Amino acid sequence: MTALPDMTELQIRRYARHIVLAEIGGTGQARLIAARVLVIGAGGLGAPLLHYLAAAGVGTLGVIDDDRVDLSNLQRQVIHRTADIGTAKVDSARRALAEINPEVAVRAHKERLTAANAEKIIAGYDIVADGSDNFATRYLVNDTCFSLKKPLVSAAILRFDGQISTYKAFHGAGHPCLRCLFPEAPSEDAVPSCAQAGVLGALAGTLGSMQATEVVKEILGVGRSLSGRMVMYDALAGAFDEMAIAKRAGCPTCGAS
Repeated sequence: MTALPDMTELQIRRYARHIVLAEIGGTGQARLIAARVLVIGAGGLGAPLLHYLAAAGVGTLGVIDDDRVDLSNLQRQVIHRTADIGTAKVDSARRALAEINPEVAVRAHKERLTAANAEKIIAGYDIVADGSDNFATRYLVNDTCFSLKKPLVSAAILRFDGQISTYKAFHGAGHPCLRCLFPEAPSEDAVPSCAQAGVLGALAGTLGSMQATEVVKEILGVGRSLSGRMVMYDALAGAFDEMAIAKRAGCPTCGAS
């Protein structure tokens, strides 16, 4: 087990509201400082997720995105500014995170996640948080995390609805993966993009913050994991719902075969 870092006086002051929580304390905060988290996408979900993970003191944050900041992003992607339009999102994210917490090491992967680079990139982190906007990337992240035994916290948003779950299928029985829930990708008509269907800006903040919470829980090993269940949020109704996810014996990723 890697030795946990000793905290400086400034770190104790910065993270004081964490340290007084019995579930975190000094040891838990030191675990956060030692943790390495990869965030897939610096967009609607990735922006608040990165913000809160940096504020929480997660020591190493990786962010992978090959896109540039566009004016239409600013309605929900809160770490980017008007002055960042045209800038690579990972560079804008690195600037923002340095302003939030200069102690955090930010690794910017200015590229698209593909089958050729996924294993090499994901292997360098302890936990992955997926905020991508397409099923091809989601399946790739799911399969790679299962292969490398990395916990995956995944969320999605569209219009006024959001959903979030944690996937740790490598733990065996009772722990499904994304393909257990979605064996095949829905059609584009069934799941349009945010550009086509729209999305409430503040909804990204709600789900991105929930992702940050679940990542912190997984690092600390506290609370009840979302593995095996999905939480759904209806912003118009102001209501949360929960659905159990069963592990499928015939799942092409984590099934018995």
